[in-house]
Amino acid sequence: MCGITGIVSNQSITHTLVNSLKGLQHRGQQAAGIGTMDGNLMHLKKYLGLVKEVITEYDMTYLKGNAGIGHVRYPTAGSANDPEQAHPFYVNSPFGIMLAHNGNLTNAHELRDDVLKKNHRHVRTYSDSEVLINVFAFELEQLTKHKSLDNDKIFRAITKLNERIRGGYAVVCLIANYGLVAFRDPNGIRPLALGKKEEGTEKTYLLASESCAIEVNSFEFIRDIDPGEAVVITLDGKFESRICHPKPSLNVCIFEYVYLSRPDSIIEKVSVQEARRNMGKYLAKTISGLNLDIDVVVPVPDTSRVVGIEVADRLGIPYREGFVKNHFAGRTFMLANHEQRLIAVRNKLSPIALEFKDKNVLLVDDSIVRGTTSKKIIDIVRKQGAKKVYIASAAPQVRYPNVYGIDMPTHNELIAHERSDEEIALAIGADKVIFQKLENLKQSITDVNPQLVNFDASCFDGKYITGDVNQDYLDSLFSVGWNEH
Repeated sequence: MCGITGIVSNQSITHTLVNSLKGLQHRGQQAAGIGTMDGNLMHLKKYLGLVKEVITEYDMTYLKGNAGIGHVRYPTAGSANDPEQAHPFYVNSPFGIMLAHNGNLTNAHELRDDVLKKNHRHVRTYSDSEVLINVFAFELEQLTKHKSLDNDKIFRAITKLNERIRGGYAVVCLIANYGLVAFRDPNGIRPLALGKKEEGTEKTYLLASESCAIEVNSFEFIRDIDPGEAVVITLDGKFESRICHPKPSLNVCIFEYVYLSRPDSIIEKVSVQEARRNMGKYLAKTISGLNLDIDVVVPVPDTSRVVGIEVADRLGIPYREGFVKNHFAGRTFMLANHEQRLIAVRNKLSPIALEFKDKNVLLVDDSIVRGTTSKKIIDIVRKQGAKKVYIASAAPQVRYPNVYGIDMPTHNELIAHERSDEEIALAIGADKVIFQKLENLKQSITDVNPQLVNFDASCFDGKYITGDVNQDYLDSLFSVGWNEH
């Protein structure tokens, strides 16, 4: 996953872009970048690090303009420490274009060959996002032949692009001397939100991966961009949208609600906070039928806190905060290897012995993916004197890789792959592990918005909505250097 944002205004937009990116920092902590457009000039700054480290006060003095895009990066595979793969990407033909992308293209290898051999364009990295910007540029070139550009040609180019690319993607891009373009994949897997601010007769539009990054700037969150929808906002502030796919359908990534998104965000008319509260309700029902001797419920902060509170309340068991979290440490899910995650867990979470000593503890976490973090946390809790340690997951067993922009690794790295719950408990050192049922996870979201019934839940059920993912594809992902932008 990554975070993207874009804006067009009649005023300077740099600080708004930076604020939006900081609001999306939880979606990517490996690299950050901003591109702006000021008259005929396009400015770009990107590098490895957090937003506050990459975009300095000095940078803001030259990142001028009335239109801009931004990106925070979380790589799913490949070279995590290559600054060349930070966003935005840039091409200068047939027009100056800067692009930022959240998601993953499942046919990136095939597209790269087409871009190089058939479209006669050049790429410098193995990023699927660089392939994407070149496909978009090529389709624009075919429609304009280096002549004048208009909205209709842009929408037609995105329609052609949607015919060529597969996967989950949300995109923002700047076209020199024209404006901001944004679009979302036809399956609606990756989110994209639209906001607006009105001052007199002037309207300013802001797009972001989550509504929280819109509202932090005092913009009004309007709606989600629809699956297959593209929007064009010209430099004079005119807004137009169009569906650029014949058969769009909404299949939002269910992991957005479990872990990826901030609790103050709203995705497809569903409050993430309310969905997580419902996850706790259904998880408590599952736990209540097991007759476990539980003295205290302790969440693994922060994402699972609201789930843990609901579980404790429903079970009538005391809720306790058992860990002090270092908020300057990153999200361990995002780290690249086993050793880094082990070190990060201990640096991030400090136990409060009082809450564990001589107690049967139910830990509540958002998900169990590799099991590395869970095993370390359980070991920490046992060393604080806990008699028994149970762990409950707000999500079902993660048995399959995610190929649409989340780092769900190869089968053999997933703790739940070809293991029973009892075997998982043994592997991570728990007395018992309890997982959410998939139907209950879906229901926790549908309870809030009954119209939201289809999801990308491929990491749980192995059903890949794009229809082009098989075992050969999954095996090939990790034998080459491709990565999510």
